[in-house]
Amino acid sequence: MLITATELPDVLIFEPKVFKDERGYFYESFNHAKFEAAIGRPVKFVQDNQSKSQQGVIRGLHFQAAPSAQGKLVRCVAGEVFDVAVDIRPGSPTFGQWSGALLSADNCRQLWIPEGFAHGFSTLSKSAIILYKTTDYYNPQAERTILWDDPSLAIDWRVEHPILSEKDKVAPLMQELLENNNGY
Repeated sequence: MLITATELPDVLIFEPKVFKDERGYFYESFNHAKFEAAIGRPVKFVQDNQSKSQQGVIRGLHFQAAPSAQGKLVRCVAGEVFDVAVDIRPGSPTFGQWSGALLSADNCRQLWIPEGFAHGFSTLSKSAIILYKTTDYYNPQAERTILWDDPSLAIDWRVEHPILSEKDKVAPLMQELLENNNGY
C-alpha cells in the first residue's frame, strides 16, 4: 500500500497494490492494522455510507461538530470524483486551507479525512458511487455545512455548472459559522 501525504497534516491518500490479470483484478481495500500504523493512532469505524451522484454534482462541504466529529475514509468504486478536505480546526496552522485528490474506480485510491476537517466532492464522470467509513454515527444535531464556493476557501471544484442540494446552496460561509459558535 502506497501512502501519500497531502498539503494538510493528517489528510492522507491510500493507494493499494492492485493485482491485475486477464480475469480482472484483486486488491486489499482496507487493513485495520496497516491503517492505524499509517495514521499513528487507534481508530474505530462505526458506520459505512454510500452515495451515488450524477456528473456535475457537488456535495459539501459537510462535517459534524464535536463531540460527534467524524473521521472519514472515502473511496470511489464507480466513476471519478474530486474529493476535498478543508481544515476547520481552530488554531491549526493550516486552518482554512484545503487539499483535493482524484478518486476513481480505476485508481482505487482512498482519502483519509480526520476529525476536524470538512469534506466535499464533485462528480467528474457521468456518475459516481462513493463509499466511506466514519468514526462516529450520523448525528443530525451535530451536522454542519459550509458554503461550497466560500471565497475565503477558493476551492477549484473542476465543475462548470454545479448541481447542488438546497442545503448546500444556502450554507453559511466558514467565518459566519465560526462567529455563531457552530464550527468544529
